[in-house]
Amino acid sequence: MTSRRTRDRLITRLREQNITDEQVLAVIKETPRHIFIDEALSHRAYEDTALPIGFNQTISQPYIVAKMTELLLAAGPLKRVLEVGTGSGYQTAVIAQLVDQVYSVERIKQLQDKSKERFQQMGLKNIYLQHTDGGMGWPSKAPFDGIMVTAAPEKIPEELLAQLAIGGRLVIPVGQSQQQLKLVIRVNEMAFDTHIIENVKFVPLLAGTIR
Repeated sequence: MTSRRTRDRLITRLREQNITDEQVLAVIKETPRHIFIDEALSHRAYEDTALPIGFNQTISQPYIVAKMTELLLAAGPLKRVLEVGTGSGYQTAVIAQLVDQVYSVERIKQLQDKSKERFQQMGLKNIYLQHTDGGMGWPSKAPFDGIMVTAAPEKIPEELLAQLAIGGRLVIPVGQSQQQLKLVIRVNEMAFDTHIIENVKFVPLLAGTIR
């Protein structure tokens, strides 16, 4: 289940899908994905597939985690990153091993509490969590060098664009039935460059919080 060979196969598959950032590949190889899912599904932990984590949420497939992380870091190291949608905590843990600080918001309290336990298990001390409506981000901690969104809004929230530092990068899935992964780079106070990366499938970004 967690053998070196199983993880090696996953990394080989990611390379075949054109993930080239060696730091990202190394972190995914060493991150214990099996602790981020229910024990009943742990035998599938290193398959390149999304898996359910309860509350109609999923843990993203490793390819998407790798792709979004690679896009976020493509311009160089980042200090402060906002993640919208902690979920299982897997994507959070991957980013946390590659940047200085991760500020992660989650609307479902039980998912956040489980994630916190997993971060402690891994010894990750640079992750800061808040239980809040994800579309609002974390304004008091802005600006962020990078923002990653792990659920899809119908359009890019203005609140998140406002929290992006100049030169900062936002990686976000956008749309409803047809979703596109987008990379947005803040050029100056008023201007943003938007790039369409590929078609994706994410759970919707919903408003409100759940205890």
